[in-house]
Amino acid sequence: MNQGRIWCVVKPTVGLPLFLGTVLVISLLVHYSVLSNSAWFPAFIQGG
Repeated sequence: MNQGRIWCVVKPTVGLPLFLGTVLVISLLVHYSVLSNSAWFPAFIQGG
C-alpha cells in the first residue's frame, strides 16, 4: 500500500469516517446539482 503511512499521523477511527463522510457530502451535492439543473426531472416529479 503506497499511502500506508498516513495512519501513523491520523488514526483510522478518525480518518475513515471523515473520508467517507466527505465522499457522501460530495456525492449528495453532485446529485442535487444535476437533478436541480435538469429539465426532465421536475417534469418527471409532476408526472409529465
